[in-house]
Amino acid sequence: MKRTIFISIFSLLLIGCNKTDDGLVDRLAENEPAEINKEVPEMSVFNLPATWTTQDNKDIELKDLQGKVLVMVMIYTSCKAACPRLVADMRNIEKQMPKKDLDKVQFIMVSIDPETDTPGNLKKFAAENLMEEPHWMFLRGTPEDTREFAAVLAVSYKKITPIDFSHSNIISVFDKQGVMVHQQEGLGWTMKKPSHQLRKRW
Repeated sequence: MKRTIFISIFSLLLIGCNKTDDGLVDRLAENEPAEINKEVPEMSVFNLPATWTTQDNKDIELKDLQGKVLVMVMIYTSCKAACPRLVADMRNIEKQMPKKDLDKVQFIMVSIDPETDTPGNLKKFAAENLMEEPHWMFLRGTPEDTREFAAVLAVSYKKITPIDFSHSNIISVFDKQGVMVHQQEGLGWTMKKPSHQLRKRW
């Protein structure tokens, strides 16, 4: 029940999160983030209780990532259409970041097809896309947890063939407390001055 209430409230808050306003991140960047506390904010994704498995076959909870800015997208590795563009968008943001700042950011790909995207397949995909550095993380969960997390991110997806999904193309940014600070939909998305904007979140 608590989880359902959290997801419902979080989804309502997303209504006020402009997905296409290019000036949103600039405005957010003007505000210094709060210090990390043991008690995370009520609307932090770190409150979600799901356990996820990484490409290295390690189990984690999102709260284990507290202290890092999260840049997150939901994909599936067998996708041949939109997902490669989303991966390119994430790589573009990464490339614009100074290397000295990459240890403060976690770029996360969450699979919408956990049945196919085993840890082994995720690890292979990471290697093929040159995403083996520590700041890249691939996650898979149970179908139920994946659906609930997609609802939190306002991502919709549907299996349309045995191997294909239709899905939203949304990149989300969370501050070091797990609170969403920016979200934008669309392919070919870039972040203006990502180093400055993301640094304001740590």
